[in-house]
Amino acid sequence: MTFRLTALTDAVPAALSRRLTWLASAPDGTPLGSAVLSLFTSPGQAHLSSLTLNVHPAERRRGVGSALLSAAAAAAAEDGRGSMLAQAVEGSPGDAFLTARGFERALILDYARLDLTGPTAPAAADETPLHPGYRLISWIGSCPDEWLATFTVSRTAMDDMPMGDAVFGLILWDEARVLAIAKAVADRGELLHTVAVVEEATGTVVGFTELVLPADRSGDAQHYGTGVLPAHRRRGLARAMKAETIRWARAEQPGITGLLTDTADHNVGMITVNQALGYRTTHRSVEFRLPLPS
Repeated sequence: MTFRLTALTDAVPAALSRRLTWLASAPDGTPLGSAVLSLFTSPGQAHLSSLTLNVHPAERRRGVGSALLSAAAAAAAEDGRGSMLAQAVEGSPGDAFLTARGFERALILDYARLDLTGPTAPAAADETPLHPGYRLISWIGSCPDEWLATFTVSRTAMDDMPMGDAVFGLILWDEARVLAIAKAVADRGELLHTVAVVEEATGTVVGFTELVLPADRSGDAQHYGTGVLPAHRRRGLARAMKAETIRWARAEQPGITGLLTDTADHNVGMITVNQALGYRTTHRSVEFRLPLPS
């Protein structure tokens, strides 16, 4: 099959990565597929890149995907990246494509959804108590100044999250990064809602959970990070925070019909929390890793 690859300029720079994009097209200009390569800019992730590759189903098995992958892998290696990540639904054509091209299966992600229109979601959330000595706070958009310092520290709660054989590197959190993420969500027209747990004795944030609502505030919203600092775990705080998120979405966002979350299958604790609150698995995806030549 005859086609050409065109390198495109990323019109919207990402907050935490540089992105390179290629478009595969037929001689008449018809798009056949695309590849987006993210080159992470955090010092703790300088070894890493991530690939999103799509080929139209009617154009597969003609070399388009292989050509896009080759271009992205070469660019990542030239930039000094040691590995490239890619994700595909378990058992899908993408799973077979990446496996056949030398990608290693590094992690399985469990994708789940909570139906806010169903009868069981309200009861599960409303029956969740908060451990004594803590209180919940929440905000929309950027973290308020009074909580920013300790909220930034609480972000490190995800550093030891069970992630199988995936080597994501250490994300270095500072206040600028926290604010940049909130700004990136706002710039897309989406709404970031954060629930945090505060230890009353110290007045510090020790855990958090985030939910991002689509720009039109309808359909499904997406959970982002959830974490509790190690010294405060096994007290039901993650469940309490997620339950408060459910209550808020149900009461304040009538257009939101479901909440989506994804969790590494090694993270048994968080999967247990999700199941207790009524989340049900929709599918599983494989996080693949391709070692790149140095």
